Amino acid sequence: MVDVSAKPPLRREAVAQGEILLQAATLELIESNQVAKGNVLATARLAGILAAKRTGELIPLCHPLPLTFCEVDFQTPDTRDRLLISATVRIVASTGVEMEALTAVSVAALTIYDMCKAVDKAMVIGNVRLVRKTKMPLE
Repeated sequence: MVDVSAKPPLRREAVAQGEILLQAATLELIESNQVAKGNVLATARLAGILAAKRTGELIPLCHPLPLTFCEVDFQTPDTRDRLLISATVRIVASTGVEMEALTAVSVAALTIYDMCKAVDKAMVIGNVRLVRKTKMPLE
């Protein structure tokens, strides 16, 4: 693990995004809460948040961090062929939270995949990326 003990604590934020390609019929099942395993988006949101909180346990050399904020959101584009997933994570610390945001997006996508795999064999998870990371001094 990298030694960050000499770095000052700062307000930090990271935003990550990704997507899961799926059939329009699958999206309709998700939106109407008709997937056999339950409420897909609520479950995926919780899974993403929990994964962000446990990133230090999942990624071998990540610092375990006490997150102060984590949000996972979903959007459906007009094409209705995918769900867009975004995660925003904040902390006051000596190291950033980009891995936590990326982990939240990834696990949310995996949860959607798991919950819908019985009805859609063609789903594809992709385009997971860091969109922004910022740091600001404490006031």
